[in-house]
Amino acid sequence: MKIGNIEFGERPLFLAPMEDVTDIGFRMLCKRFGAAMVYTEFVSAEALIRDVKTTIRKLTISDEERPVGIQIYGRDAEAMVEAARIVEQAGPDLIDLNFGCPVKKVAGKGAGAGMLQNIPKLLEITQKVVEAVSLPVTVKTRLGWNHEQLIITSLAEQLQACGIKALTIHGRTRSQMYTGQADWTLIGEVKKNPKIHIPIIGNGDITSIDEAEAAFDRYGVDAVMIGRATFGAPWVFSRQQLTVDEKIDILEEQLRLNMARLILTRKPGDTNYAVEKRAILHTRRHLAATPVFKGIPNFRETRIQMLRAETQDELLTILENCRELLRTLTP
Repeated sequence: MKIGNIEFGERPLFLAPMEDVTDIGFRMLCKRFGAAMVYTEFVSAEALIRDVKTTIRKLTISDEERPVGIQIYGRDAEAMVEAARIVEQAGPDLIDLNFGCPVKKVAGKGAGAGMLQNIPKLLEITQKVVEAVSLPVTVKTRLGWNHEQLIITSLAEQLQACGIKALTIHGRTRSQMYTGQADWTLIGEVKKNPKIHIPIIGNGDITSIDEAEAAFDRYGVDAVMIGRATFGAPWVFSRQQLTVDEKIDILEEQLRLNMARLILTRKPGDTNYAVEKRAILHTRRHLAATPVFKGIPNFRETRIQMLRAETQDELLTILENCRELLRTLTP
Protein backbone atom coordinates (compact mmCIF):
# COMPACT_ATOMS: atom_id res chain seq x y z
CA MET A 1 0.00 0.00 0.00
CA LYS A 2 1.38 3.41 -0.99
CA ILE A 3 0.46 7.04 -0.49
CA GLY A 4 2.33 8.98 -3.12
CA ASN A 5 5.84 7.57 -2.91
CA ILE A 6 5.48 6.42 0.72
CA GLU A 7 5.50 2.62 0.95
CA PHE A 8 3.71 1.05 3.92
CA GLY A 9 3.59 -2.65 3.10
CA GLU A 10 0.52 -4.81 3.53
CA ARG A 11 -2.29 -4.00 5.97
CA PRO A 12 -0.70 -1.07 7.81
CA LEU A 13 -2.13 0.41 11.00
CA PHE A 14 -2.20 4.20 11.38
CA LEU A 15 -2.45 6.40 14.48
CA ALA A 16 -5.29 8.90 14.10
CA PRO A 17 -4.60 12.63 14.55
CA MET A 18 -6.21 13.70 17.84
CA GLU A 19 -6.17 17.00 19.71
CA ASP A 20 -4.36 16.85 23.08
CA VAL A 21 -3.47 13.20 22.39
CA THR A 22 -1.00 12.67 19.53
CA ASP A 23 1.91 14.74 20.83
CA ILE A 24 5.41 13.78 19.78
CA GLY A 25 6.16 11.57 22.81
CA PHE A 26 3.03 9.50 22.26
CA ARG A 27 3.65 9.25 18.53
CA MET A 28 7.15 7.92 19.17
CA LEU A 29 5.76 5.18 21.42
CA CYS A 30 3.06 4.21 18.93
CA LYS A 31 5.69 4.03 16.21
CA ARG A 32 7.80 1.75 18.41
CA PHE A 33 4.88 -0.63 18.84
CA GLY A 34 4.12 -0.87 15.15
CA ALA A 35 2.12 2.13 13.94
CA ALA A 36 3.02 2.44 10.27
CA MET A 37 1.93 6.07 10.07
CA VAL A 38 1.42 8.69 12.76
CA TYR A 39 -0.12 12.16 12.71
CA THR A 40 0.36 15.27 14.80
CA GLU A 41 -2.51 16.83 16.67
CA PHE A 42 -4.68 18.64 14.14
CA VAL A 43 -3.86 22.32 13.76
CA SER A 44 -5.95 25.37 12.96
CA ALA A 45 -5.11 27.11 9.70
CA GLU A 46 -6.08 30.49 11.16
CA ALA A 47 -3.87 29.96 14.21
CA LEU A 48 -0.92 28.98 12.01
CA ILE A 49 -1.29 32.11 9.94
CA ARG A 50 -1.46 34.24 13.09
CA ASP A 51 1.72 32.49 14.32
CA VAL A 52 0.07 31.36 17.56
CA LYS A 53 2.87 29.87 19.66
CA THR A 54 0.98 26.86 20.98
CA THR A 55 -0.11 25.93 17.45
CA ILE A 56 3.35 26.35 15.93
CA ARG A 57 4.69 23.91 18.55
CA LYS A 58 2.44 21.20 17.12
CA LEU A 59 4.48 21.26 13.91
CA THR A 60 7.53 19.83 15.68
CA ILE A 61 8.32 16.39 14.26
CA SER A 62 11.23 13.99 14.48
CA ASP A 63 12.90 11.86 11.83
CA GLU A 64 12.47 8.91 14.21
CA GLU A 65 8.69 8.96 13.78
CA ARG A 66 8.56 9.04 9.99
CA PRO A 67 6.44 8.69 8.02
CA VAL A 68 4.45 11.39 9.81
CA GLY A 69 1.59 13.58 8.64
CA ILE A 70 0.38 16.98 9.79
CA GLN A 71 -3.36 17.61 9.67
CA ILE A 72 -4.89 21.07 9.25
CA TYR A 73 -8.43 22.36 9.44
CA GLY A 74 -10.20 25.55 8.46
CA ARG A 75 -13.11 26.92 6.44
CA ASP A 76 -11.40 29.49 4.21
CA ALA A 77 -9.61 28.34 1.08
CA GLU A 78 -6.90 31.00 1.06
CA ALA A 79 -6.16 30.45 4.76
CA MET A 80 -5.91 26.69 4.22
CA VAL A 81 -3.52 27.22 1.31
CA GLU A 82 -1.31 29.53 3.33
CA ALA A 83 -1.38 27.12 6.28
CA ALA A 84 -0.49 24.19 4.03
CA ARG A 85 2.56 26.09 2.76
CA ILE A 86 3.63 26.79 6.35
CA VAL A 87 3.17 23.10 7.21
CA GLU A 88 5.19 22.04 4.18
CA GLN A 89 8.17 23.95 5.56
CA ALA A 90 7.98 21.84 8.74
CA GLY A 91 8.90 18.80 6.65
CA PRO A 92 6.16 16.20 7.18
CA ASP A 93 5.70 13.33 4.75
CA LEU A 94 2.17 14.39 3.86
CA ILE A 95 -0.51 16.98 4.65
CA ASP A 96 -3.95 15.81 5.72
CA LEU A 97 -7.10 17.92 5.48
CA ASN A 98 -9.51 17.58 8.37
CA PHE A 99 -13.10 17.43 7.13
CA GLY A 100 -14.19 15.08 9.90
CA CYS A 101 -13.79 16.63 13.35
CA PRO A 102 -17.33 16.78 14.82
CA VAL A 103 -16.77 18.90 17.94
CA LYS A 104 -18.81 22.09 18.18
CA LYS A 105 -15.89 24.51 18.37
CA VAL A 106 -14.67 23.20 14.99
CA ALA A 107 -17.67 21.85 13.06
CA GLY A 108 -20.00 24.48 14.50
CA LYS A 109 -17.88 27.14 12.82
CA GLY A 110 -18.01 25.43 9.44
CA ALA A 111 -14.61 23.69 9.60
CA GLY A 112 -13.87 19.98 10.15
CA ALA A 113 -17.06 17.96 9.65
CA GLY A 114 -18.86 21.26 9.21
CA MET A 115 -17.51 21.24 5.67
CA LEU A 116 -19.88 18.35 4.90
CA GLN A 117 -22.62 20.99 4.73
CA ASN A 118 -20.72 22.93 2.08
CA ILE A 119 -19.33 20.46 -0.44
CA PRO A 120 -18.40 23.07 -3.09
CA LYS A 121 -16.24 24.87 -0.52
CA LEU A 122 -14.77 21.56 0.70
CA LEU A 123 -13.76 20.67 -2.86
CA GLU A 124 -12.42 24.17 -3.52
CA ILE A 125 -10.18 23.98 -0.46
CA THR A 126 -8.97 20.51 -1.43
CA GLN A 127 -8.19 21.49 -5.02
CA LYS A 128 -6.33 24.66 -4.06
CA VAL A 129 -4.23 22.97 -1.36
CA VAL A 130 -3.28 20.14 -3.72
CA GLU A 131 -2.14 22.70 -6.28
CA ALA A 132 -0.25 24.80 -3.71
CA VAL A 133 2.10 22.19 -2.23
CA SER A 134 4.40 19.48 -3.52
CA LEU A 135 3.73 17.04 -0.67
CA PRO A 136 1.02 14.38 -0.98
CA VAL A 137 -2.33 15.73 0.24
CA THR A 138 -4.85 13.40 1.87
CA VAL A 139 -8.29 13.88 3.42
CA LYS A 140 -10.04 12.55 6.53
CA THR A 141 -13.81 12.84 6.68
CA ARG A 142 -17.06 11.13 7.73
CA LEU A 143 -19.96 9.40 6.00
CA GLY A 144 -21.94 12.62 5.84
CA TRP A 145 -23.51 15.28 8.04
CA ASN A 146 -26.35 12.99 9.15
CA HIS A 147 -28.09 9.79 8.06
CA GLU A 148 -30.22 11.72 5.57
CA GLN A 149 -27.03 12.94 3.88
CA LEU A 150 -24.78 9.90 3.45
CA ILE A 151 -22.69 11.36 0.65
CA ILE A 152 -19.34 9.62 1.07
CA THR A 153 -19.55 7.42 -2.05
CA SER A 154 -19.94 10.38 -4.40
CA LEU A 155 -17.70 12.64 -2.32
CA ALA A 156 -14.85 10.12 -2.54
CA GLU A 157 -14.88 10.35 -6.33
CA GLN A 158 -14.95 14.15 -6.20
CA LEU A 159 -12.05 14.30 -3.75
CA GLN A 160 -10.03 11.88 -5.87
CA ALA A 161 -10.63 14.16 -8.86
CA CYS A 162 -9.13 17.02 -6.84
CA GLY A 163 -5.84 15.10 -6.69
CA ILE A 164 -5.70 13.72 -3.15
CA LYS A 165 -3.46 10.69 -2.65
CA ALA A 166 -5.54 8.84 -0.02
CA LEU A 167 -8.86 9.13 1.80
CA THR A 168 -9.59 8.22 5.42
CA ILE A 169 -13.24 7.61 6.27
CA HIS A 170 -14.61 7.53 9.80
CA GLY A 171 -17.67 5.30 9.84
CA ARG A 172 -20.00 7.80 11.51
CA THR A 173 -21.89 10.93 10.53
CA ARG A 174 -21.20 14.26 12.17
CA SER A 175 -24.55 14.12 13.98
CA GLN A 176 -23.46 10.87 15.65
CA MET A 177 -20.33 12.48 17.09
CA TYR A 178 -18.73 9.42 18.77
CA THR A 179 -21.97 7.71 19.84
CA GLY A 180 -23.38 4.44 18.59
CA GLN A 181 -21.34 2.09 16.45
CA ALA A 182 -19.21 2.97 13.45
CA ASP A 183 -20.77 1.71 10.21
CA TRP A 184 -18.08 0.35 7.92
CA THR A 185 -20.54 -0.69 5.18
CA LEU A 186 -20.17 2.53 3.20
CA ILE A 187 -16.41 2.51 3.73
CA GLY A 188 -16.40 -0.89 2.04
CA GLU A 189 -18.58 0.41 -0.80
CA VAL A 190 -16.14 3.24 -1.45
CA LYS A 191 -13.24 0.80 -1.55
CA LYS A 192 -15.09 -1.52 -3.97
CA ASN A 193 -16.01 1.33 -6.31
CA PRO A 194 -14.11 0.57 -9.56
CA LYS A 195 -13.70 4.30 -10.14
CA ILE A 196 -11.64 4.69 -6.94
CA HIS A 197 -7.92 4.07 -7.32
CA ILE A 198 -6.49 5.94 -4.31
CA PRO A 199 -5.97 4.09 -0.99
CA ILE A 200 -8.99 4.00 1.31
CA ILE A 201 -8.26 4.02 5.06
CA GLY A 202 -10.99 2.87 7.44
CA ASN A 203 -11.49 4.39 10.88
CA GLY A 204 -13.92 3.87 13.75
CA ASP A 205 -14.26 1.57 16.76
CA ILE A 206 -11.12 -0.48 16.10
CA THR A 207 -9.67 -1.47 19.48
CA SER A 208 -7.25 -4.31 18.66
CA ILE A 209 -5.18 -5.89 15.92
CA ASP A 210 -7.75 -8.69 15.63
CA GLU A 211 -10.52 -6.16 14.95
CA ALA A 212 -8.30 -4.43 12.42
CA GLU A 213 -7.62 -7.71 10.65
CA ALA A 214 -11.36 -8.40 10.51
CA ALA A 215 -11.92 -4.98 8.93
CA PHE A 216 -9.25 -5.66 6.31
CA ASP A 217 -10.85 -9.02 5.51
CA ARG A 218 -14.45 -7.81 5.38
CA TYR A 219 -14.17 -4.38 3.79
CA GLY A 220 -10.95 -4.59 1.78
CA VAL A 221 -9.54 -1.29 3.00
CA ASP A 222 -5.91 -0.46 2.34
CA ALA A 223 -5.13 0.64 5.90
CA VAL A 224 -6.87 0.87 9.26
CA MET A 225 -6.63 3.96 11.47
CA ILE A 226 -6.95 3.60 15.25
CA GLY A 227 -8.04 6.51 17.41
CA ARG A 228 -9.55 6.47 20.89
CA ALA A 229 -8.41 2.91 21.66
CA THR A 230 -4.83 4.21 21.76
CA PHE A 231 -5.46 6.47 24.79
CA GLY A 232 -2.96 5.35 27.39
CA ALA A 233 -2.25 2.24 25.32
CA PRO A 234 0.37 2.79 22.59
CA TRP A 235 0.93 -0.98 22.60
CA VAL A 236 -2.45 -1.49 20.85
CA PHE A 237 -0.51 -1.64 17.56
CA SER A 238 1.41 -4.72 18.72
CA ARG A 239 0.57 -8.34 19.52
CA GLN A 240 3.28 -8.26 22.16
CA GLN A 241 1.98 -9.46 25.53
CA LEU A 242 3.04 -6.97 28.19
CA THR A 243 2.81 -7.29 31.94
CA VAL A 244 1.11 -4.62 34.01
CA ASP A 245 4.53 -3.51 35.27
CA GLU A 246 5.79 -3.13 31.72
CA LYS A 247 2.73 -1.08 30.74
CA ILE A 248 3.18 1.26 33.69
CA ASP A 249 6.86 1.60 32.76
CA ILE A 250 5.74 2.69 29.29
CA LEU A 251 3.32 5.26 30.69
CA GLU A 252 6.07 6.69 32.87
CA GLU A 253 8.38 6.77 29.87
CA GLN A 254 5.74 8.71 27.95
CA LEU A 255 5.75 11.37 30.64
CA ARG A 256 9.55 11.60 30.59
CA LEU A 257 9.60 11.71 26.78
CA ASN A 258 7.21 14.64 26.81
CA MET A 259 9.34 16.44 29.36
CA ALA A 260 12.54 15.87 27.38
CA ARG A 261 11.03 16.90 24.03
CA LEU A 262 9.40 20.02 25.42
CA ILE A 263 12.64 21.07 27.07
CA LEU A 264 14.47 20.66 23.76
CA THR A 265 11.90 22.73 21.89
CA ARG A 266 11.31 25.36 24.55
CA LYS A 267 11.04 28.93 23.34
CA PRO A 268 12.81 31.98 24.81
CA GLY A 269 10.93 33.09 27.88
CA ASP A 270 9.52 29.65 28.70
CA THR A 271 9.94 28.89 32.39
CA ASN A 272 10.66 25.43 33.78
CA TYR A 273 7.20 25.48 35.32
CA ALA A 274 5.55 26.26 31.96
CA VAL A 275 7.44 23.43 30.23
CA GLU A 276 6.56 20.95 32.97
CA LYS A 277 2.91 22.00 32.89
CA ARG A 278 2.69 21.38 29.13
CA ALA A 279 4.24 17.93 29.55
CA ILE A 280 1.72 17.11 32.27
CA LEU A 281 -1.20 18.30 30.15
CA HIS A 282 -0.03 16.13 27.27
CA THR A 283 0.31 13.05 29.45
CA ARG A 284 -2.36 12.98 32.13
CA ARG A 285 -5.23 12.42 29.70
CA HIS A 286 -3.57 9.16 28.66
CA LEU A 287 -3.02 8.14 32.26
CA ALA A 288 -6.63 8.81 33.21
CA ALA A 289 -7.91 6.84 30.20
CA THR A 290 -5.50 3.90 30.14
CA PRO A 291 -7.05 0.43 30.43
CA VAL A 292 -4.19 -0.61 32.71
CA PHE A 293 -5.98 0.60 35.83
CA LYS A 294 -9.43 -0.82 35.14
CA GLY A 295 -8.92 -3.50 37.76
CA ILE A 296 -8.48 -1.00 40.59
CA PRO A 297 -11.62 -0.68 42.75
CA ASN A 298 -13.01 2.84 43.17
CA PHE A 299 -10.48 4.22 40.72
CA ARG A 300 -12.50 7.38 40.11
CA GLU A 301 -10.76 9.33 42.89
CA THR A 302 -7.33 8.35 41.61
CA ARG A 303 -8.33 9.38 38.08
CA ILE A 304 -9.35 12.78 39.40
CA GLN A 305 -5.96 13.10 41.11
CA MET A 306 -4.25 12.31 37.79
CA LEU A 307 -6.25 14.96 35.96
CA ARG A 308 -5.42 17.53 38.62
CA ALA A 309 -1.71 16.72 38.92
CA GLU A 310 0.56 19.63 38.03
CA THR A 311 4.08 18.21 38.42
CA GLN A 312 6.00 15.27 37.05
CA ASP A 313 6.83 14.00 40.54
CA GLU A 314 3.18 14.11 41.54
CA LEU A 315 2.14 12.04 38.53
CA LEU A 316 4.97 9.54 39.00
CA THR A 317 3.98 9.08 42.64
CA ILE A 318 0.39 8.34 41.63
CA LEU A 319 1.60 5.83 39.03
CA GLU A 320 3.82 4.04 41.51
CA ASN A 321 0.95 3.86 44.01
CA CYS A 322 -1.21 2.29 41.32
CA ARG A 323 1.56 -0.18 40.52
CA GLU A 324 1.75 -1.31 44.14
CA LEU A 325 -2.00 -1.57 44.44
CA LEU A 326 -2.26 -3.69 41.29
CA ARG A 327 0.42 -6.01 42.62
CA THR A 328 -1.68 -6.64 45.73
CA LEU A 329 -4.72 -7.36 43.54
CA THR A 330 -2.92 -9.80 41.25
CA PRO A 331 -3.32 -13.44 42.39
